Amino acid sequence: MFEEATSAAWLSSLPALNVGQVKLDEPLAPWCSVRAGGNAQAWVKPSTPDQLIRLLKQLESGQVPVSILGGGANTLVGDGGVPGVTLKLPSDLFPEEVNGAGAEVLVTLCAGAAIARLLTVMKSHGLVGAEFLAGIPGTLGGAARMNAGTKNGECMTIVDALELATPTGLGWLPQSGISFRYRHTEIPAGSVVTRVRFRLRRGDLAESQAKIDADLGYRKRTQPLSQPSFGSVFTNPSGGFAGALIESVGLKGHRIGGAQISSQHANWIVNVGGAKAADVTALMALAQARVFEAQGVKLHPEVQRMGVFLPNTVE
Repeated sequence: MFEEATSAAWLSSLPALNVGQVKLDEPLAPWCSVRAGGNAQAWVKPSTPDQLIRLLKQLESGQVPVSILGGGANTLVGDGGVPGVTLKLPSDLFPEEVNGAGAEVLVTLCAGAAIARLLTVMKSHGLVGAEFLAGIPGTLGGAARMNAGTKNGECMTIVDALELATPTGLGWLPQSGISFRYRHTEIPAGSVVTRVRFRLRRGDLAESQAKIDADLGYRKRTQPLSQPSFGSVFTNPSGGFAGALIESVGLKGHRIGGAQISSQHANWIVNVGGAKAADVTALMALAQARVFEAQGVKLHPEVQRMGVFLPNTVE
């Protein structure tokens, strides 16, 4: 299934290269919130920045594919697995930093840290500005890469700079030099986001907590948070909502194999037991086809695919 350049013989040499924790043929379903998909040919978790740079140098030729796995909250892994190296950053690759004595404060956290960590640091230092990220699963690196957010705000609007790792080392890229849009940020090819620096401000903590509580309450009422899923499947089209469009064509609650379009929110696909990635992609394709046929609207996936996808065999 995998290319000769990513043979087991080459990958088995990774532990000797001092690039961090290495696991061969590692199941990825437990690392993804939808709990579906195949194995990583090689899963690598560097413990230090030097190990990360060393790994990127080994992969610099491009002959061995590399995939970056954040919190797995917005990722669908193919049932055929992920060839090459799957890179997982730790949450503590660097120390946390909080700098600024005035109204504005810069908070620098590791890309591998959970989004929830930003909210914790924000509140503990009397800061406000990132309330809209409350309840969003995944890592800060993933949030930056996909410009995660809600109707109340987007991640990149409060980012001051991103630190990127390349085979030649580490460097900061200011937000002014980064192109981003709805649910997408342009990251230079061959680079890995290692830290995210946020620009927050001092403010009313009671008001901030009220906003967080309101957002979390809305999520609990409207989203199937108790079931394995990856949140919103499709981006909202201009002037509309993907969930409403999918519901309008009668697919709310529709099931293929172990995957189901949620009966609570039609823009969520949940794993109701033993779902394959192929079940999920079949539901996605069905929703896209039905909505386009009925409404003339093309739904675009928000979910990021990773690895080798096999055809669906379940009707």
